[in-house]
Amino acid sequence: MLPQPLRIGLIVPSSNTVMEPDFHREIGRSAIVSTTRIFLEDVTREAEVRMLEDELPQAVKRIRTTAPDVVVFGCTSAGALGTLSHDDGIAKMIEDEVGATSITVLRAVLKRLNSIRPQRIAVLTPYIEDLTAGIARSLGEAGFSAIKAAGMGIKANLEIGRVTPAEIVQFVESQLSGINPDCLFLSCTNWRAIEAIPALHAQLGISIITSNQAAIDIVSQTVRPSAALNHNIVAATMKP
Repeated sequence: MLPQPLRIGLIVPSSNTVMEPDFHREIGRSAIVSTTRIFLEDVTREAEVRMLEDELPQAVKRIRTTAPDVVVFGCTSAGALGTLSHDDGIAKMIEDEVGATSITVLRAVLKRLNSIRPQRIAVLTPYIEDLTAGIARSLGEAGFSAIKAAGMGIKANLEIGRVTPAEIVQFVESQLSGINPDCLFLSCTNWRAIEAIPALHAQLGISIITSNQAAIDIVSQTVRPSAALNHNIVAATMKP
């Protein structure tokens, strides 16, 4: 009897149009990816708090019916609304309810940072200032103080998903003058940052981490631990 493919449960904001395609493109052929959505239109602290309180418990119950082996909570900024214990609490709630391993994007990013140990990290996001500061604060709590943290100031999540990879590259270029980072973190699961990795890595020659790449990286190790990861992901996280 052939082994059953890994079953991945993905929980994303309802207006997220990027993370699900990224997962299907990178690991959908070697795993079953099932998605449930939590209502969110504007990416603000108040809206994300409501999303976690009102929507997440029901979404966790729905994803449980797919019998997942692992569940990914796919919202970086919602995980960074408080201290790291807040993000860990989201993971524990999912694990307790579903009975499966839970991965938050924020913890996936921190795991990648721990493997790289950068000294001069720049954090760039599509978010408004409050949520960008939350991401930088979470990284700082884990020992990775950002030398730069800047966002595009976009509130509507649907609009974040419409930012092109070329526009992401352009935004990054506009923010890095004079700071010389050794690592770049592009935060947001609804930003087409994975597609911007090749151009940015070729231009900057530094380690580049994105929210979706970090989550895919961890799940890929479970799906095919002995296989090489997608070329773009590997290239993005290697030193020149």
